[in-house]
Amino acid sequence: MTPHFHAVVWIDHREAKVFRFNATEVEETKLRPHDRQVHVHHKANTVGSGHAAVDRDFLEKVVGSVNDAGAVLIVGPGTAKTELAAYAAERYPQVSQRISAVETVDHPTDNELVALARKFFLAADRMQPVA
Repeated sequence: MTPHFHAVVWIDHREAKVFRFNATEVEETKLRPHDRQVHVHHKANTVGSGHAAVDRDFLEKVVGSVNDAGAVLIVGPGTAKTELAAYAAERYPQVSQRISAVETVDHPTDNELVALARKFFLAADRMQPVA
């Protein structure tokens, strides 16, 4: 398989799907955190937000999976996508600089996600100055 310049990450607190792709090929990686919490419910008069804590080991694995991508799109339905972008900015500024966007996307199929990312990067690449 040839090297892939673009990557899209769909992430929530239970899994991350990473698709590295070019115009004709796609390579998929699925990552899951070690300590999976299915649901966290907030109860009245309790301390804490009721949200799952950030799993830094999980975010580390996801950032590592796109470490050499030239451009990255991060998507997902909840807060995990922004947590991933913040983690990359804090720990891996060289990866953070290659994050093209962070967008809310619900639960597309794998094919829909790759099509969305290809469309995004086609438009984004046209916006880049010619070297």
